[in-house]
Amino acid sequence: MPALDPGRTALVLVDLMERIVALPLAPRPGTDVVAAATRLAATFRAAGAPVVHIRVERPHIDTQPPGSDLVPGPVHDGDPVVVKRTIGGFQDTGLHELLAGRSVTTLVFGGIATNLGVESTARAACDLGYDLVFAEDAMTAFTADEHHASVALDFPRLGTVAQAAEITLGGAA
Repeated sequence: MPALDPGRTALVLVDLMERIVALPLAPRPGTDVVAAATRLAATFRAAGAPVVHIRVERPHIDTQPPGSDLVPGPVHDGDPVVVKRTIGGFQDTGLHELLAGRSVTTLVFGGIATNLGVESTARAACDLGYDLVFAEDAMTAFTADEHHASVALDFPRLGTVAQAAEITLGGAA
């Protein structure tokens, strides 16, 4: 896969929250996803490209459940954090405006769950005209079948599926 332009590309990590990462997941545990996302985030930061985190909050409650914080590792001070209250990360969140304000045209996705938050956000991104890349080993789902269906059937229709190590950024930011 060709190197991505760091001045036009953002890493988008979906729902890497303590309580979600700790769930029984497949085809890989949440800790493996966090490790891959942390490596990708370091690559993006080194190239001057933004790392955007999306986390979910349950609507209409005063206090979020325990474990609703983002996991340490991929998130750094200064990274934008978008709060969603739906499955996807674009609905009423300001994500599109945030990305447009940074001239981002390509999104690289990771997160949990592959077929829910990641896919819903990716579908909206596709509708908005973004070029999409999916870091297959930086995501997982509740079952291996759900993950594989998104990765093998849906994501190739929306963009490029790659392993995190194949995703590089070139040139100056």
